[in-house]
Amino acid sequence: MIQVTRKDGKEPLENLLRRFNRKVQQSGAIAIVKANQYFEKPLSKRERRLKAIVRTERRALKVKRTKLGQR
Repeated sequence: MIQVTRKDGKEPLENLLRRFNRKVQQSGAIAIVKANQYFEKPLSKRERRLKAIVRTERRALKVKRTKLGQR
């Protein structure tokens, strides 16, 4: 649980919210919630590895095309 208290009684609410949002982002709580938002069928280790390889190859191809000025 992330808790943020006022530094002094006169601290504006905007500053308090900004500090809270920063702590939530740094803790990674939002990423965990988004990852668990939808059910994913469990994959074998081999399938996950193959999908990761395909993903990196596609990303490299996309970067190469953009550098060449292609679509």
